[in-house]
Amino acid sequence: MPTIKTSSAVRLGEQLVRDGVISEDQLSEALSRQEESGGRIGQVLVNEGSLTAGALVDALSKRLQVKGCVLRHGLIDPAVAKILPREEAERMHVLPLFRVKDELTVAMVDPQSLPSLDRIRNLTGCQIRAVLVIEENLQEYQKKYLAEEVNVDSFLASMDESEIQISEHEAIDEGGVTDLDMMVDGSPVVNLVNLAILTALRAGASDIHIEPDRDATHIRARVDGHLREILRPPKGMHAAVVSRVKVIGHMDIAQKRLPQEGRVHIMADGREVDLRVSSMPTVLGEKIVLRILDKSQISFNLEDLGIIGQDRIAVESMIRSPYGLMLVTGPTGSGKTTTLYSSLDLLRNEATNITTIEDPVEYQLPLINQIQVNESVGLTFVRALRSILRQDPDIVMVGEIRDQETARIAIQAALTGHLVLSTLHTNDCPGAIMRLLDMGVEPFLISSSVLGFVAQRLARKICPSCRTSYYPPENLLKKVGWDHRTNEVFQKGEGCRECNNSGFRGRIGIYEVMVMDAELKRLVQNDASEQEVRMYLKQTGWRTLREKALDLVEAGKSTLEEVIRVSRSEAMEAGDPSGAGMENIT
Repeated sequence: MPTIKTSSAVRLGEQLVRDGVISEDQLSEALSRQEESGGRIGQVLVNEGSLTAGALVDALSKRLQVKGCVLRHGLIDPAVAKILPREEAERMHVLPLFRVKDELTVAMVDPQSLPSLDRIRNLTGCQIRAVLVIEENLQEYQKKYLAEEVNVDSFLASMDESEIQISEHEAIDEGGVTDLDMMVDGSPVVNLVNLAILTALRAGASDIHIEPDRDATHIRARVDGHLREILRPPKGMHAAVVSRVKVIGHMDIAQKRLPQEGRVHIMADGREVDLRVSSMPTVLGEKIVLRILDKSQISFNLEDLGIIGQDRIAVESMIRSPYGLMLVTGPTGSGKTTTLYSSLDLLRNEATNITTIEDPVEYQLPLINQIQVNESVGLTFVRALRSILRQDPDIVMVGEIRDQETARIAIQAALTGHLVLSTLHTNDCPGAIMRLLDMGVEPFLISSSVLGFVAQRLARKICPSCRTSYYPPENLLKKVGWDHRTNEVFQKGEGCRECNNSGFRGRIGIYEVMVMDAELKRLVQNDASEQEVRMYLKQTGWRTLREKALDLVEAGKSTLEEVIRVSRSEAMEAGDPSGAGMENIT
């Protein structure tokens, strides 16, 4: 640890006056108060409102030439906070905050205490990075994070109301604006649910999972496709938390034996967000999943999604065709719906009648008629699609083609002068042709109606805050056919607080675009095999998902291991660069 210099020639109060932080009158008043009640001058100034806690920390850190901080929720990893025995942490006036690899950041009232630093190092086996905090701030958070069982009431009661307030109203056109926090004012359960939602929103999560366990409730958020725990309230609160979520989701709180679905439109952190709520009974209690649909965090621009260059030109050409069928393929969670919404966003205008059939409707867009499937009353994809065709549509989006009947009607609509956009669950573009054939769609219908296919995946991007260079193992490079490339320096994220020590922050799309040209149509009509289709595509210079993914690595946007994970190809790993046998493992 570097040598720390102390400056005690000038008293703290005099330094604050000299720096213009407080006035001489404020200092005189604080000194008088200090003589009456005792205490440190800095804390007296804070208590009187003459000085903020942050300004006090800044002043002290300058005097001691160390980093300072004001503790807050989100800065402290609850698991790391308990890395020291409680009695040791309280005796030394310290609180572990977070750990990055073998470096432990610790809040300390006296960051110059060498005995304390040595003791923490011996107990944890980590290198110590000490940051200065004031005593009162430290004690407040020690009570919250060092308790044997987190007292959620005290944990949440001290939070700033502006941080946790969520107002809610219906997502559809029923009812007006309601502030549900007024229903249970001051309830720790309300605050806990709001805290979970806000924490997930600020982390850019797509889903929140509230799961019962034998000893506690686990609240996890899916960030960049991976789950991470954000809160762990006591098990005794689980039923109350579930009931609260059901209330805001307009669900039946008395029904606990059957799955339910709900939806709510909320105002959180100053922005409007849709939450799709799903409940499921398990042997330990009900599990809740909230899908976060935040339009402010979604780009409906094709280039922002990652569709660039010739791929963007090809996609725009397909969606601007007066009629035909374009299919987007990929596994669940690969961003297919976002790609379709981006296409509709380009097409919507007052002169065009656009209608969608979705299960469920995710984002509500102006100038688009959106229909939500409701199988309980008989409103299926097939029935809705048949009725839509009597509504004089120009463009129809079908959320997913799941069966032969839906496929046939969609193709018939495409053949009768409508542009139809839809999705299909296949691994890549050539596989989508075979999937339609397996559904029983005749080859001549495919060749005459389909404009093309877009296959996609989502890969995590390297965290810009901890980006570093590295050299992957040679056998890994050979495995993906990197030997023909000249760039041998690769990028990855080391892991930091900004990315929750994952090395990744955000995601980017990988796209494979296949336009049905005359030769492809001839191959389909002649019952060509999938391998024959792939060989033709290879001759034309068509590039697979794996090859597009490796471009992201070369551009330093993602890591080699990540793109291998999301675009695994058994054929390529066996040495066949054609990409045959693409297998999804996301």
